[in-house]
Amino acid sequence: MLDELHVRDYALVRDAQIILSPGCTVLTGETGAGKTALVGALKLLIGERGDVSAIRDGSDDLLVEGRLVLSATPAPALPSLTGDPSSEAQNDEEHIITRRLNREGRSRCTYDDGMVTVGALAERVGPCIDFHGQHEHQSLLSPAVQLAYLDRFAAEAGRLALAAYQKAWETHRLAVRSLAELRQASQLSETALALAGNTVREMEAVNPLPGEYEELEASLPILRNGESLAFASQAALDALRGEQGSLDTLARAQRALAQEAGVDGRLDALAEELESLGITADDLAMSLRAYRESVEFDPEALEAALSRLGELEALRKRFGPRMEDVFAAWEQASEQLALTGAIDERLAAAEAEELRAAKALVCSADALKELRAEAAAQLADELSASLQELAMAGASVVFAATDLPREMWTQHGSVRYELMYKPSATNRERPLAKIASGGELSRIILALKTLLKTQDAQVTLVFDEVDAGIGGAAANAVAERIRELAQSHQVVVITHLAQIAAVADKQFVVEKSLENGSAYTKIREVLGEERVAELARMLAGSTDEAALAHARQLLGKTR
Repeated sequence: MLDELHVRDYALVRDAQIILSPGCTVLTGETGAGKTALVGALKLLIGERGDVSAIRDGSDDLLVEGRLVLSATPAPALPSLTGDPSSEAQNDEEHIITRRLNREGRSRCTYDDGMVTVGALAERVGPCIDFHGQHEHQSLLSPAVQLAYLDRFAAEAGRLALAAYQKAWETHRLAVRSLAELRQASQLSETALALAGNTVREMEAVNPLPGEYEELEASLPILRNGESLAFASQAALDALRGEQGSLDTLARAQRALAQEAGVDGRLDALAEELESLGITADDLAMSLRAYRESVEFDPEALEAALSRLGELEALRKRFGPRMEDVFAAWEQASEQLALTGAIDERLAAAEAEELRAAKALVCSADALKELRAEAAAQLADELSASLQELAMAGASVVFAATDLPREMWTQHGSVRYELMYKPSATNRERPLAKIASGGELSRIILALKTLLKTQDAQVTLVFDEVDAGIGGAAANAVAERIRELAQSHQVVVITHLAQIAAVADKQFVVEKSLENGSAYTKIREVLGEERVAELARMLAGSTDEAALAHARQLLGKTR
């Protein structure tokens, strides 16, 4: 859930911070006060594209900051962004997200103090906040999302049926690919097979090893110059350890200084350096001796290396230019020969396997189709019944199922499902995406989320325009749905209806104010009598005694 939201210099919002309820939070206020600015700020937080025109006049950039809390496991209280103890949450996992946008259009995002791209922000935070409003590209309009809701409604049986189908679909896909490869191999011409056979025989005759060519190239200079290398290393060794060599000279120098040890610290330091130099020279001499013994001039070894390099060079020129290409040609030719071995028997076996996998796929597809059909009818009936109480009398929904041609089956099934909507009994059903208004869509998703309230409990639901075109009993029904949904989800609602505002756990008023002739938006939580007054304003446009009494009655009823 979204625990806190901080917005600075967005539209008319100068600096606002709200601590949301884990249940229902409502934002109320007059039209044009700036409620939608908070929705826009939330969209920046989940990685949507920013618009520099949203930066408040007089500011160079805007900032949106939020604290996202996941998991419901009790844990020690966490400090809020402002240190306000009232926002402490008992959850295991929290994430701090920030989004900055400057007038040059540059956006800077951080996730837990680490810089991330806007795309990464959308991937991590986007699934946690679900918007539903008049001008949004709601996920519910996608047939794929509609199908996902249907499968969730089908519960464990749906999950198992889908898993069985997907396993059969993958098995059949692999069987089809294997059969296609064998058929392709069976169509190789005699010339191609002969060429593959010659390639394999030639490779096996030389039998190149990975890295062999490079090792031979590196060894040739040593083999060619073995005699001179041995002479040079021996000469250096003689200079160090020979009669009157450097080691003897160093030893005499050490003995000379040792006679005056302890007299002058400066001379003692020089003696230590001289001793270290002697040790180094002795180690170097031992290394030279080992090198000299390892190097020898071997004409036969040189000739063998040149001969082997010539064989590998011939393969490289024919199949290269790189040795990697040589090995790739060898592998490809070997595979071609392997595929053509006993090709008739293997083809028959592959065809039988593909047929068996196809039958299993059809069987699992039929089972999934039957289960989904039952779930679709039930979900449509329950959803349609729920809509009647949300100022959508006569409205209904149904899932249209279209069987797909076999070649268009996907891992999601063999049938395309789409949610169809009828505004009234006299209208014909049409795709939800083409006919439902924003207000209708918000109420449909509200009804759907209520039916599936055990799903996606971590998702914060944001409703805008959920109260469009409703009032009276319908408003009470919408409010009751929101109150019920808030038992399992965090819900944020922007509303003009007092009935909806009254069921909220927290209410914030968004107001437009003037300061030195400049307009700005401020947001404040209303409590006690102040909340009663706000509800009275929403009910009657005034705060007279009758309106206040009505507001108290409404607020008391929801409690």
